[in-house]
Order: sequence, then C-alpha cells, then structure tokens
Amino acid sequence: MRARPLALCGVLAALAVVLLCLGGVIPGAVFCAPILAMGVLLPVLEELGPKAAGTAYAAVSILALLLAPDRETAFVYLFFGWYPILRPKIAALPSRPLRVLARIAVCSAAALLLYGLVLRLMGLTADLLDSVWYFNAALLAAGNVVFLLTDSTLARLTSIWHWKLKKYLYR
Repeated sequence: MRARPLALCGVLAALAVVLLCLGGVIPGAVFCAPILAMGVLLPVLEELGPKAAGTAYAAVSILALLLAPDRETAFVYLFFGWYPILRPKIAALPSRPLRVLARIAVCSAAALLLYGLVLRLMGLTADLLDSVWYFNAALLAAGNVVFLLTDSTLARLTSIWHWKLKKYLYR
C-alpha cells in the first residue's frame, strides 16, 4: 500500500521540477514558476502530511538547483517553497492581523535572506546594491503583496482540492 503515496510524491515532484526548469526558459517566469511548483505539491501536503511534503520539497529543491537553467528560480523556490507546509500553522493563529503580520514577517525574512545571499555571496544583481534605499523598500513591499496573493491562492487551491476530493469520495 506504500506504492500509491510514493507514486504521488514522485510524479508531483517531477512536475514541480519541470515547472521550475521552464521558469528559466520562459522570460519573466522567475517568480511564477516557484509559485506553480508550490501549488503542485499541495496534494502531497493534504494527502500525506507535512513530513512527506517536506521530503518532496527537499527533493524538488535539490533537483532544481542541479537542473534548472536559471539559478534565481531555483533559489526562489529553495527559500519560499517550504511555505505551504507552514501555512496551516499561520492560518491557525487567533486573529487576522496577527496572521497577516506573520505572513509578512515570513516573506520579508525569506526575501532578505535570499537576496542578501544572492547579492553578497554570488555577486548577482549588483544593481540593487547601488540603488537608493527606498527603491529596495518598494521592491520588498511589492514582494510582500505578491506573497499575500500567493497565500490566498494556496488557500483557494487547498479548498478546491478538498471539495473535489469530497465530491469524488461521496458519489
């Protein structure tokens, strides 16, 4: 009976890696591809739990770092792809403002760590280091808005998964 969950993880992880590889081929998909890859792994989280989802995330991250033609796409997934595993814990917080603040804190910390690593250690996108501080703050604010929209999309995809599953099971 272990073959079905293993097959689900393998197929969805392979699809996530393909999406991340396409993110390097299609111009402008640096941020779209990791979001799509997060959505692809939602059924693993919902059906098999956080441990299997974490394993699938780790496998996809390693394969993306090895295979993706655009390293930035792979790094964006590495730093943000684990968020769907954390999302139910944030959704369980008691108040809505606290949930929004937690999401913004997670996004800001991951983005600052990601681009701090990219800028300082790898020497990529050095233009951001030379720009004025409010330009970088505006980029971070825009990133937080996109992250909140991504969180909303992940919540909707999860509810669609549950609705389809219930519809399929209770025919």
